[in-house]
Amino acid sequence: MAQKKKKKKKPQPAQPLVRLSQVMIVKNEEKNIETALGWAKGIAFEQIVVDTGSTDRTVELAEKMGAKVVYFEWINDFGAAKNFAIEQASGNWIAFLDADEYFTKEHAKKMMGHIKKIQADPLMRENWLVLHCPWLQMDDNGNTAAVNEQGRVFRNLPSIRYVGRIHESLSVAQENTVLADDIAIVHTGYTETAYLDTQKLDRNIKLLRDELKDRPNDMNMKGYLADSLKSKGDPESLAETERLFREVLDGDGDVLPALRKRAFMFILTRPQDTDSALTEKETLCKAAREEFPGDLDFEYCQAVIFNKRGRYKEAMEILTSCEKKLLGTVSHTESETLALNPVILFWQMMIASKGLGDLPGVVRAATMTLTADKTQDGVLNNYIAALLKNNISHDEIVQLLSKVYNMNDQRDLLFIARAAKSCNALEFAKYIIGLAEIK
Repeated sequence: MAQKKKKKKKPQPAQPLVRLSQVMIVKNEEKNIETALGWAKGIAFEQIVVDTGSTDRTVELAEKMGAKVVYFEWINDFGAAKNFAIEQASGNWIAFLDADEYFTKEHAKKMMGHIKKIQADPLMRENWLVLHCPWLQMDDNGNTAAVNEQGRVFRNLPSIRYVGRIHESLSVAQENTVLADDIAIVHTGYTETAYLDTQKLDRNIKLLRDELKDRPNDMNMKGYLADSLKSKGDPESLAETERLFREVLDGDGDVLPALRKRAFMFILTRPQDTDSALTEKETLCKAAREEFPGDLDFEYCQAVIFNKRGRYKEAMEILTSCEKKLLGTVSHTESETLALNPVILFWQMMIASKGLGDLPGVVRAATMTLTADKTQDGVLNNYIAALLKNNISHDEIVQLLSKVYNMNDQRDLLFIARAAKSCNALEFAKYIIGLAEIK
């Protein structure tokens, strides 16, 4: 009797080396949710959205994209909400980006490459628990406003949880993190428009105050609160901002470098120009440059102080160096304020050139400043005054201004005339008005 052939068992598919869970907490994010989920399509094996009380179409859109939606009652605690979200994940790695953050498709693939490499190596897998990468804060124009580092991709382990109500951080030691500097998280949530849309500012201030009740000596929380209050802009908030930032600079304990830099910059750029205030600023600026060597923002602050002290030659030396570094001809460490608004550099160069009696320098700096923003009447006032002081004829001034302004446009001519009147250049103002009437 013939023996029955044993059926061959079908080979079971191998378990993927990395099973990535994308998780996020949301509330009223219908503008962002599709982008927030879209970057991980085809990469994450599950997408979990924890809703904390949306009243718009966030949940509907998330479910339409195939995400699993779970609900969590908001208790004014980001850490608690995020930890609840982690507990819903079944993957061995988690990508925890907010709804206003995303990876580009290219960077998402690179991110997967990094964690697959870690997962495949037992030693790496044991020691590297969190993948850090650059975090790019975008402004309303789509430009990078700030760069930081964030650890948003991590092993799904019971020991890894968030700590803190706000500005929460993962409970992982620094030595268990690894930096991937070839990928970046794009963040859009703290643009001015986003603040107006979501009222994040007032919410954050309340949470930070609650956190400080429990941790009154936490200098990082004080720094975060000061930074949020600064954005309100009213005198009372600015006074509290200064007090808190001074405590950050004077306090003991570890403070994030980014917060210390913001504290230095806030005090250094306050409109306080008495002799005693400038003396204090010089001391602070020296300390800041020692703590952040090569930082262009503090070099710029030093030049501003020199200009206010009438030390124009020293100011111009620093400003010229800053310009070379900013244009990339000389390497430098970093800059936020100056890199985002190089116009302020040329404004200070104009002041220094004017103080040195360097008319070509005034012309160059003023032209570059006004080319970037021709509505800066303060720059135009000083420019016209400097030209007239050097006996430049009205026709020659018009010729110089025509590099920026349209002398066939009555609006530009009237703007120039108003600027001339404000610096008491009445004859030149009449001359410009005459040109406008001819047009």
